[in-house]
Amino acid sequence: MAVTKTTMPPGDDDSRRLDLTDAEWRERLSPEAYRVTRRKGTERPFTHDQYPAGPGLFRCTCCGAPLFDKAAKFDSGTGWPSFYEPVGEGAVGERDDRSWFMRRTEVVCNACDAHLGHVFPDGPRPTGLRYCINGVALDFEPIREGAQEDEG
Repeated sequence: MAVTKTTMPPGDDDSRRLDLTDAEWRERLSPEAYRVTRRKGTERPFTHDQYPAGPGLFRCTCCGAPLFDKAAKFDSGTGWPSFYEPVGEGAVGERDDRSWFMRRTEVVCNACDAHLGHVFPDGPRPTGLRYCINGVALDFEPIREGAQEDEG
């Protein structure tokens, strides 16, 4: 039985190590989230791109790690949530993906190795990148107006 070892980013409220088996991931996630994040699937376009108005943070649906700020989200017209940069250095990782007779760059959650989507060099300024992410791989956390982050 394969074990996926997950380490949360230091300083995050969930900074504990998770050791989840494939069966545990299946139990924890919806069938669609499991197929996309643990089996490198792709959801249908225009199925998970509706989010509340206002600022917020997109977190990994598998482990809760912060991935993208809503301020970096833009409408790419592709049907998948698109961002021009991750929330911070080290939030996501990139891997060479040569599946489906193509060469692309896969994007994964650095905290739990979940497949998120792909990154392409056709995005807007300031980075010129388009992180094309499966919406089912994201949980949106709105930030209430006037809410302050904990300082420590």
